Amino acid sequence: MKLTEGNHACVKGAIAVGVRFYGGYPITPSSEIAEEMSRLLPKVGGIFIQMEDEIASMGACIGARLAGLKSMTATSGPGFSLMMEHIGFAAMTEVPVLIVNVMRGGPSTGLPTKTSQQDLMQARWGSHGDYSIVALAPWSVQECFELTVKAVNISEELRLPTILLSDEVVAHMVEGVEFPEKVEIYDPGPLTTPPGEYIHYDDGTEYGVPRADYGKGYRFHITGLAHGKDGFPTNDPEKVTWLLNRFFRKIDDNMERLTDYRIEGHDDPDILFVAIGSVARTSMEVMNQLEKKGVRTALFRPRIVWPFPEKALSGFDGKVSAVVVPEMSHGQLIHPVREVIRNTPVYGIHKYNGELMSPQEMLAGLKNYPVAKAL
Repeated sequence: MKLTEGNHACVKGAIAVGVRFYGGYPITPSSEIAEEMSRLLPKVGGIFIQMEDEIASMGACIGARLAGLKSMTATSGPGFSLMMEHIGFAAMTEVPVLIVNVMRGGPSTGLPTKTSQQDLMQARWGSHGDYSIVALAPWSVQECFELTVKAVNISEELRLPTILLSDEVVAHMVEGVEFPEKVEIYDPGPLTTPPGEYIHYDDGTEYGVPRADYGKGYRFHITGLAHGKDGFPTNDPEKVTWLLNRFFRKIDDNMERLTDYRIEGHDDPDILFVAIGSVARTSMEVMNQLEKKGVRTALFRPRIVWPFPEKALSGFDGKVSAVVVPEMSHGQLIHPVREVIRNTPVYGIHKYNGELMSPQEMLAGLKNYPVAKAL
């Protein structure tokens, strides 16, 4: 076990799973990722490049992955906004890339050195159009390592951009981490299709099969326009429908594997907390205090936030007296929770001034709701 910072654990996970290209631009509170990548990537034969801004950074990552290198970048709110057009391009062209967003207060330049969870909805819906994406949320330094590995593997297998939604507290936290000697690395196997017969977007290539890289003797077309199987632009309604359905199948066909959550606490809770990241850790302390008062509690913590684990959470609907959603935003996580929980009161506790929510503040927030009678 080694004492490690969250951002550094993310770097170790990326390198362990085979990331060999980093294109980025420094921005608080993610800069340690770029710094550590610049130091460690050359030691494993990788490439680090600092671009002029986040737009170019994301473009460089897409280009590097098309040429065969597993790629990632890291940023925070303002840079994440700048990357959105290229995130949509990566989704349209089915290029795997990992984007780490260490969330800070916003909007605009906001609170560069403070924490938040205000980018949750942007992670899912930030780029225009219909597309598929996966977002993961660690709550510990150990999970910064583990979920980075998982995010890269998902991205590579499903051929889509993935997002690691960290926050400033988790990113700068220092904890003991168990680094395994080896990690699971997704490998689609060799590409055996002859170059003359290769179709980059053929049926059945949405995920789980090898794809060609530029420079390896294969010719294929890449465009951000709607395209057919050959990659060339089209306005044909049937082909456009086929294309978007490819994106949806990436999630729909793999929903069971993309449902990743943890439940902490009582097996038969009276109050269920739903939280992610550092606020989930605060929830655990509040639960400990409530348990001492005889209140049965549990925490439902999505590790994959998008797609949201609706089926798993719905099992609590009507079986608890209250669902409490604490978050460091004016209210984002609470919306998908309310779409699932229809027969139980859902209460939100929100803090968005850049400071971590304390157990005392969470308990005080509970007193604003009828659930306080049970306390």
